[in-house]
Amino acid sequence: MTRPTIRDLANAAAVSVATVNRVLAGAANVRAPTRLLVQEAAERIGFYGLGTIQSRVAASRPKYRFGVLLLQPHRPFYQNIAAALRRAVAETMGAEIDLRIEFLEDLAPQNTAARALNLAEHCQAICIVAAVHPTVTEAVAHIQARGVQVFALVGQLSASGQVPYIGLDNWKVGRTAAWTFANVCKGPGKIGILMGNPRYRNQEMNEAGFRSYFREHAAGFTLLEPVSTFEAAAIAQDMTERLLTDHPDLAGLYVSGGGISGALAALRGLGRAGQIVTVGYDLFDVTRMALLDGTMTLVISHALDRLAREALDVMIKACAAPASGANLTRIVPFELYTRENL
Repeated sequence: MTRPTIRDLANAAAVSVATVNRVLAGAANVRAPTRLLVQEAAERIGFYGLGTIQSRVAASRPKYRFGVLLLQPHRPFYQNIAAALRRAVAETMGAEIDLRIEFLEDLAPQNTAARALNLAEHCQAICIVAAVHPTVTEAVAHIQARGVQVFALVGQLSASGQVPYIGLDNWKVGRTAAWTFANVCKGPGKIGILMGNPRYRNQEMNEAGFRSYFREHAAGFTLLEPVSTFEAAAIAQDMTERLLTDHPDLAGLYVSGGGISGALAALRGLGRAGQIVTVGYDLFDVTRMALLDGTMTLVISHALDRLAREALDVMIKACAAPASGANLTRIVPFELYTRENL
């Protein structure tokens, strides 16, 4: 068999011989999708110049350095986000992305602001997960003033839209959780609410949507005052044990923030697992097991691969055309899990 020629490659890619020659020469006047088309055809037919084409395509891609600042590294949710972002980088064909992911152990606003400022020194765009606080807001404004694009991930940082957001519609999330209690509980009763920290705008919106549904459709339920876990499992366990002790007739538990492993431990430790309708967030090993053994009723989860792809997409768009004025906020659909659809 004779080896494939340039004309064979052109036919396989449905382009002209001149276009193939321009790709081989590394000419700048070839669109990125066309370069990829030629590369895929070369791989398919075993073209002898595949290595050259691959190097030309790689050299022609725009190069970006992005940063992501996530919360505590011991929390599976944030490790799962990091893994999804790395997968999305590996799958991105139109750009070379140098991704720097950092975790915040200390969640104090001053530390968050300092870490965000430092990360922005080395990146063209950053995504951050943070509580809304004046110190953080001021740091974000400084970063934006330097021309670095800033995005809020998971929780919004600005109600005005000055910091584009990638995440869920948290109003809908809260109302979906409320719908679950209203339709699964055997009758109206008391609902306990655990929040991580009210300064996280996503949790605040979750609670607002949650309460709005009950006012509109299920006024017979009693919503207890939210208690803060400060994103800590030990505190969540203690708060849940107090709720169960103070309200032995508790009908439901809504965990709208961090610390869900502690809440589940309290339910099991006091023998209440499976007796109380329990709704919480994000599917990982602990919540999966809780669904399977009946401790949890419903998990509302981020679609992490979609979230990661959207985050990279808007960062690329923002860096490629910083003055376009395009709306860069992305609302990602959420996923619902019970033990029956795992």
